[in-house]
Amino acid sequence: MSAEAAVRALENRYLKSYPREAAHRLETLPAQDATRVFEAQPPELMIPVWEQLAGYVQERLIEQLPESVAGRLLNEMDSPLAAELLGAFEPQERARWLARMAPGAAKLVEGLMAYPPDTAGRLMDPRISSFRGEMTAAEAIDQMKRFKKNRNLRELFIVDDDGLLVGRVEIQDLVTSLPGQQLKQIGRPVSAAVLDTAPREEVVQKIEQQRVPALPVVGVTGRLVGVIHQAGLLTAVQEEASLDIQTMVGASKDERALSSSWFAVVKRLPWLQINLATAFLAASVVGLFEDTIAKFTALAVLLPVVAGQSGNAGAQALAVTMRGLALREISTRHLPRVVFKEINAGLVNGIAVAVVCAIGVWLWSGSVGLMAVISIAMVISMVAAGFSGAAIPIVLNRLGFDPAQSSSIVLTTVTDVVGFFSFLGVATSLQAWL
Repeated sequence: MSAEAAVRALENRYLKSYPREAAHRLETLPAQDATRVFEAQPPELMIPVWEQLAGYVQERLIEQLPESVAGRLLNEMDSPLAAELLGAFEPQERARWLARMAPGAAKLVEGLMAYPPDTAGRLMDPRISSFRGEMTAAEAIDQMKRFKKNRNLRELFIVDDDGLLVGRVEIQDLVTSLPGQQLKQIGRPVSAAVLDTAPREEVVQKIEQQRVPALPVVGVTGRLVGVIHQAGLLTAVQEEASLDIQTMVGASKDERALSSSWFAVVKRLPWLQINLATAFLAASVVGLFEDTIAKFTALAVLLPVVAGQSGNAGAQALAVTMRGLALREISTRHLPRVVFKEINAGLVNGIAVAVVCAIGVWLWSGSVGLMAVISIAMVISMVAAGFSGAAIPIVLNRLGFDPAQSSSIVLTTVTDVVGFFSFLGVATSLQAWL
């Protein structure tokens, strides 16, 4: 074997065995060097590498590649991935790339792009592994051998003469059955399916409830139109989790890391203005006790301690409750139980934190009165934080609002107002001891 052939064989082995590492390496290269790699390798070898590239790198490279090479890549990659990539381009540019694809592949991609971005139809693979119930196990296995991509196939779906989904067959059942057995004899009921127009939240719900390896997608008539494979299921879960994190701080679900500055301003500014209004509300509470603070300046030093601790306690309760809602572990009817649990947790944690805080304040100031004020206020504020962190998302969900979008701002307002009011109110009541 020549040195050149050996190097090429080594490159092929590396790309095939370590696509993620290869993608990370390509992302660091200039666009021209990266495109040369894609030009030199067969599409079936580069598709796994392409799938690991960041979205903005994919968009940059597809524009740099010769149209013939880009067309082969688009033909070979999974339809949902091609639809996601082309969806980032303007309509005219998108049409140009579709024209470079094979008619069958282009039709599948266009069908996927017709669905809204956050629906099951956009996540599904329209190349369906569906079989008739009358087909024998031997015939099904023989047909599977002709599939171009069947390495990750774990189950088949059975449809009737009208294409309606009626059952599924796990691969292990198929290979262990008698060759002459019909699929409808070894098939199992479909445990989960979603409409092609179902939002991503429903897809995630089905995944969490059923733990399925593949999720069939049906039209309004029940006809099987696609399948969301494990990669798509994982993508749906990851995106749903990341969106909750993003919206909890007032950012839009539509914003991306590479969105324009103006888009970010338009989406974030309304929530920042709302947050500003709530901050003034908390400040007005402090203003009510201006005379008390003027007499005892040590209160101004300790004021953020109470508000900060109650904010953290409320965030903990909010996170646990939000996760319960996202996983459908709890609903509105669980409100009393969840709130009672968080109130108890807030009470015990409040007492424990208050003891440590009281010791610190006494060592710092030597004031028994100041020690009592911060201890009482700490317990009150942490109990209120636990109550708010549990109740706010459940109530917002019941009223039809997105708890991820609104809970954080409402919770911050409540914890600040209660923290400031309890601390300064107790201090005013006990000022004779200060």
